[in-house]
Amino acid sequence: MKEMLVADISGMDGNMRIVVGCIIVVAAYIVDFLCCQFLVPLIQNLAKKTSFNWDDHLTNDKVLKNMFHLIPPVTFYVALPLILPLANQWVLLLQKVCVIYIIVLSCRLVCGFITSLYAISHDNDVLRDKPMKGVYQMIKVVVIGVSVILVIGVLLEKDFTSLLAGLGASAAVLMLVFKDTIMGVVAGVQLSAHDMLRPGDWIVLDKYGINGVVIEVSLNTVKVRSWDNTIVTIPPYVLVSDSFKNWRGMVESGGRRVARSIYIDMNSIRFCNDDELKRFSGEEWFKTVDVSAGIVNLKLFRTYVEHYLRQHEMVNEELTLMVRQLQPVPEGLPVELYFFCREKTWVPYEKVQSDIMEHVFAVVPMFGLKIFQRPSGEDVRSAIEGRSL
Repeated sequence: MKEMLVADISGMDGNMRIVVGCIIVVAAYIVDFLCCQFLVPLIQNLAKKTSFNWDDHLTNDKVLKNMFHLIPPVTFYVALPLILPLANQWVLLLQKVCVIYIIVLSCRLVCGFITSLYAISHDNDVLRDKPMKGVYQMIKVVVIGVSVILVIGVLLEKDFTSLLAGLGASAAVLMLVFKDTIMGVVAGVQLSAHDMLRPGDWIVLDKYGINGVVIEVSLNTVKVRSWDNTIVTIPPYVLVSDSFKNWRGMVESGGRRVARSIYIDMNSIRFCNDDELKRFSGEEWFKTVDVSAGIVNLKLFRTYVEHYLRQHEMVNEELTLMVRQLQPVPEGLPVELYFFCREKTWVPYEKVQSDIMEHVFAVVPMFGLKIFQRPSGEDVRSAIEGRSL
């Protein structure tokens, strides 16, 4: 069939060949137009009626239209030798133009397909939190690089492998020019392979003053939204070369840690008298106290606070919970409340923590204890006035 077509066309004169060639090219563009205007919407509507979403991404305009746009150049490239003599220099030039155009359209098609794969992975519950954008961008860079090499090979009429050998000799220069991109690719692979960072993670980099939530991890940049809603952009290799704190473990755990101390005036620490023991004897928390020996008021205070924390609905008692003494300091004896709050969001967490500490401050005088506070100017003035009287 092809031989008959070649024989029929070869028997035509030059003008007739040009007319036939124009008809073939116009017909190819008409097919392309009809496919983009009617067939693409039809395929997209059928994809939307399915129960899954991945086909919606694979049938978007960037994929389907670029695929149909390949019809005219491929048709023209195949029909060109049949229209014009192969020895004609215009044939060789037009073939190069067609091949370059086909390479460019194929590159756009593959990049659109990769974008669709990223959208599919973003909709997947397992892959949604993975920093996959940098990986797909790296694949796009490879596709574009191969396309550029193919175009250069067509223009210079060189083989693909010989061009790669020539690029290998200039690898040092390329590494210097694309240093940040190469380091970003390596860092992105490490971040993804070791699950060090995900979009949505709360990270802290004290060295760079960064404290916020990761909103995007790409090939060359990591975007972090700080708590004042400013956007900070850093290269991925900074997260690999320097240390940073990721709060994801806290978010996924059963609570957020609270470690707050109050300073007790050591002059107020003493043994409890009988009246105080009688007053506390009816309390539920007092049942665990051993009254066979002298009881110190600070011990009663610690027992009460620990019981209060265990009964608090916002404290996770399954995690570490204790009320302990720290090393005495000139400001007094630090008593630390160490527990985990069920509420992990910043504002509610601070409210729960404040409510608990306010209650603890209020009950300190009930045990005959005093909180250390440096004397203020008003304290000094009152002392001087009291002495003068």
